[in-house]
Amino acid sequence: MSCTLPKIDWSRIRSDFPILDQRVGDWPLIYFDNAATSQKPRAVIDALVRYYERDNANVHRGLHELSNRATDAYEGARKKAAAFLGAASDEEIIFTRGTTEGINLVAQIWGAHFLKPGDVILLTEMEHHSNLVPWQFAAQRSGATLRHIPITDDGMLDLDQLGKLLTPEVKIFSFVHVSNSLGTINPAAELCRCARALGITTFVDGAQSAGHMPVDVREIGCDFYALSGHKMCAPTGIGALYGRRELLETLPPWHGGGEMINRVTLTDSTFKPPPARFEAGTPDIAGAIVLGTAIDYLEAVGRQNIFEHDRTLTDYAMLRLAEVPGLRIYGPKKDRGALAAFTLDGAHPHDLTTFANTRGLALRGGHHCTQPVMKKLKVNSTSRASFYFYNTHEEIDRMIEILLEANKFFGG
Repeated sequence: MSCTLPKIDWSRIRSDFPILDQRVGDWPLIYFDNAATSQKPRAVIDALVRYYERDNANVHRGLHELSNRATDAYEGARKKAAAFLGAASDEEIIFTRGTTEGINLVAQIWGAHFLKPGDVILLTEMEHHSNLVPWQFAAQRSGATLRHIPITDDGMLDLDQLGKLLTPEVKIFSFVHVSNSLGTINPAAELCRCARALGITTFVDGAQSAGHMPVDVREIGCDFYALSGHKMCAPTGIGALYGRRELLETLPPWHGGGEMINRVTLTDSTFKPPPARFEAGTPDIAGAIVLGTAIDYLEAVGRQNIFEHDRTLTDYAMLRLAEVPGLRIYGPKKDRGALAAFTLDGAHPHDLTTFANTRGLALRGGHHCTQPVMKKLKVNSTSRASFYFYNTHEEIDRMIEILLEANKFFGG
């Protein structure tokens, strides 16, 4: 297998993650649950501590030194997020709790503003529940209907169906960039181009892509794009929503409260422009600042380097997993995101995950918040190994040893 990786000391980079240097019982930890949440480098942990030790204060409106420092760092993180996503301006970045909140924000306020009976919301069958349930709510509130692009047996979108599903009745097309349960990398730019030709608004769920590959929202051509910080080396509870400026300016506020207002009387209010309009109350200041630190860290490693490293790990895992008798892999055979979902004959995924844990291997077993995908695959759940740039080929070799042991244990 050819390798075009630059000369990067991945072992040194791995040493930046203190949590990985531990044992689970008698075994070294192998953390293959990165699609659920990533681990945090020392730089991110130190930045969080440093903020609370030195700079903790509320942002905006403060005139004292700590507030000024916190505000500068908070708005500096917004600029970093804008550059990270290729946005035209930091005014197109709204801080959220994560991808789920970003989707809910748009489904509620964009949906209330633009959807009406007879309109169509186009999704896909491979969506995470976070990109299904909010749009179901939006359809119920507005009278719009839902359509879904089907997936093929090999876990790809059935794009032969796109022409008859992406019609002028569709007002928004919301889809996942990289599937968290199949590993499918969808052609986001092509899908957005097709939608844009019909004047259709687009939303890209970037939870599994933003920290794993270069992303440029203007090259993709989407109207909205959401990410979760905890899947890209930042803390939980922080994320970012990109929205095209011209579109954000047409939308009313989501939550009411402090900071998002210009003027308030006892009977009415006027509101700030985006992004402040959508950030009522005291935000997760530390989370946003440390998201900026995580972005700095990922950019120093290089997202193209991360993408190539992820790909070599995933390709290697796919080859090795094929050696395990009774194991079935789901999703594309190649050109996939950094995960592999599978079942093992005789072992429920929860039991297999529990067995793996007794050997120090952290997998995830379940429906991965994609119950419609499981129904399509005709399984209740799968086991999932998901990788990041601090993982190694040696850890994959050890995973195969554990799965071969499991195969004997469960009678495969």
